[in-house]
Amino acid sequence: MAAHWLTPDERRAWLALYALTSLLPANLDTHLFREARITLFDYHVLAMLSEAEGTSLPMSELAARSTASLSRLSHVVKKLEGRGWVTRLPSSLDGRVTTASLTADGLEMLTELAVTHVAQVRSTVFDALDDQDVADLERVGRKILRGMDSAHWILADAAPAAALAGRAAAQGSSRQDL
Repeated sequence: MAAHWLTPDERRAWLALYALTSLLPANLDTHLFREARITLFDYHVLAMLSEAEGTSLPMSELAARSTASLSRLSHVVKKLEGRGWVTRLPSSLDGRVTTASLTADGLEMLTELAVTHVAQVRSTVFDALDDQDVADLERVGRKILRGMDSAHWILADAAPAAALAGRAAAQGSSRQDL
């Protein structure tokens, strides 16, 4: 098979994406560890629980929403249980299913931490972008994600994409959202 090398434009885009995906998690990890001794992944697990109805999710759904294996998630949830922020119990609907739930202490900690985390995300990512950049970031991110995992839960959430498409149409943009 002959190599199909990247064009100079593709190479620059790839290297920028690679650097971004390498540096951004480390940047956010450093901030979260300094603030609360947790990782970005820990924070994301807690955030996914906080956004769920009743602040609870089956472990399999939480794994999908945190893009993790059940093994990795189980390890992290055990650590979060040890800090009193999460509990695991058999589902009331199906005893074979384990449900993770955010505790009141976990929600309180997350609510306080979210203020500084969102400020860090905003200063690291969004302060340098205009509205069109944000729309493009979502559009491109969804397109790449669709190619890797067409059933990813984020793609089922069409509201943000639809809002961006409506905003772009209102601004007279000819670009189509995914």
